[in-house]
Amino acid sequence: MAVQIGQSAPDFTATAIMPDNTFNDQFRLSELQGKYVVLFFYPLDFTFVCPSEIIAFDKKLNEFKNRNCEVVGVSVDSHFTHWAWKNTPVDKGGIGNVQYPLVSDLTKNIARDYGVLLGEAVALRGLFLIDKSGAVQHGLVNNLPLGRNVDEAIRVLDALQHHETHGEVCPANWKKGQDAMKPSADGVASYLSKHAN
Repeated sequence: MAVQIGQSAPDFTATAIMPDNTFNDQFRLSELQGKYVVLFFYPLDFTFVCPSEIIAFDKKLNEFKNRNCEVVGVSVDSHFTHWAWKNTPVDKGGIGNVQYPLVSDLTKNIARDYGVLLGEAVALRGLFLIDKSGAVQHGLVNNLPLGRNVDEAIRVLDALQHHETHGEVCPANWKKGQDAMKPSADGVASYLSKHAN
């Protein structure tokens, strides 16, 4: 069954390669409760679009961490393949020593539970924002050739945190520091009249 927005994120226990290159064979998603999580799926190690995304998430990792958010990558590769890819230099087709966990989903059960498994073979480019209580608040799935925008993942995280803090809702193209809207007809009218142009 595919994940539902607003419902609990499907939990899993799997082997992951950790930032220090050790294997954690009991990596459990639910152990991250109390933090936000960006859980993203990608098709395969040693491919083409995937390294650009994985490295882009790593370059922005401090921005996620500063927002109390963990980043976790998942593919159907083995943890040994993850290890080999991390230990291959970027200029040789690797990803370098990225500093967030990469989970091995050899059984494909995690991708299946999140509704991103393509043809029982590889995962589509799914991304899920999970809140501190473990509920999925945002989901995005791209087909294989379409890379994701890491800044958009940060923007949506900012919007969720703004809503949780202020009770306001965030309009189209909203960015941190901009006006949001009171969730009422008057609030929307007020916002739209101020931002008509």
